[in-house]
Amino acid sequence: MTYCVGMMVNEGLAMIADTRTNAGVDNISSYKKLHVTEVPGERVIAIATAGNLSVTQMALSLVSKGVHMPGGDGPETLETVPSLFRAAQICGHALQQVRAEFSPSPSLSPEADALRLSASMLLGGQVKGGQLRLYLIYSLGNFIECGPDTPYMQIGELKYGKPILDRALRPDTPMAEAVKLGLISFDSTIRSNIAVGAPFDMIVIPRDGLHGEQRRIEADDPYFRELGRLWSEALAAAHRAMPTPPWLERISPPRPSISVVG
Repeated sequence: MTYCVGMMVNEGLAMIADTRTNAGVDNISSYKKLHVTEVPGERVIAIATAGNLSVTQMALSLVSKGVHMPGGDGPETLETVPSLFRAAQICGHALQQVRAEFSPSPSLSPEADALRLSASMLLGGQVKGGQLRLYLIYSLGNFIECGPDTPYMQIGELKYGKPILDRALRPDTPMAEAVKLGLISFDSTIRSNIAVGAPFDMIVIPRDGLHGEQRRIEADDPYFRELGRLWSEALAAAHRAMPTPPWLERISPPRPSISVVG
């Protein structure tokens, strides 16, 4: 299992991906799941992957070598595509091609076999002359684009990190705050699911900057650990400040009043 998130705000795009891959509690390893293609001043394209590791790795290898699209003139790569939309098309085609090469297992139902080969990608970035974009690409090769109504996309183990993004992330959220929210969503996820873990890889792409700032966040990263501690304390304080359910007031002792100074 894995967790990846892409957050699109007015200032730019941030993408974060974990590195944990496991086949059981006694077989845990790490693989990089955030892959970046960058030509400074000309293009920056980031891909985060989730699902069957062999499927995503083979698909990325195909994209690196060049994908022959139906009706195309020749192989296309992330270094040659004219737009992010075309990048999403060739990545989707590569995923579809890899899945087709795996013959269905006779011991599994079609539904179980499809689940075994499940894979998805987040693709974001910008090509010179085009807009900054973020896409979610599904196993079958189809994809959707991130929009202002929900300025983020997730793949993998998404349910634990989703509530904080739903409540707090908006298109006008400053980039620094968006990164903070993304890291809090990771902290919430790793506390609830052992299949997601550090280190995390992150890229921040300023809108129209055509370059990306990359960083790896280890489990003992001082900022990440402090952020998790402060978030836990803030949640505990918020829950204590909530009013007692009126139907329990008779059996609950009165709470001392809390005053805020400053």
